[in-house]
Amino acid sequence: QVQLVESGGGLVQAGGSLRLSCAASRRTLSYNMGWFRQTPGKEREFVAAIRWSGGSTYYADSVKGRFTISRDNAKNTMYLQMNSLKPEDTAVYYCAAAVRVAVWTHPGSYDQWGQGTQVTVSS
Repeated sequence: QVQLVESGGGLVQAGGSLRLSCAASRRTLSYNMGWFRQTPGKEREFVAAIRWSGGSTYYADSVKGRFTISRDNAKNTMYLQMNSLKPEDTAVYYCAAAVRVAVWTHPGSYDQWGQGTQVTVSS
C-alpha cells in the first residue's frame, strides 16, 4: 500500500491557476496514478491520469488543454497544473493510484486514495 497526501488547493478567481501535488509515502515507480474530483451529491469524476512511466497521459474532455498532469518518480510526487480555471472546476480533488488500471476513467480501477484537497474557483 501507499499513502497519498494532496496539497495545493485553495481559492482562486476564474481564469487563475493552481498546482496540486500528490505526495506518496513510498516509491511510486510501479503505480499508475490519477486525479479525480467530486462535488456534493455527485459521483467522483475523472480528471486526468498518467502511466507509471509518465509516457502516456489521459484527460477528461472538460479539462483538456487547460490542465496538465505530470509526475516526478524521484520525488514520489504527482502534479496537476490547472490553468484557466472556471467556477465549474470547483470541487474536492483526490489523487489515486493503482498498480494495474482496468479503466483509466473509472474510480473503481484505483485502490489507493488521498484525503482530498478543496479547490474553489470564484466567478
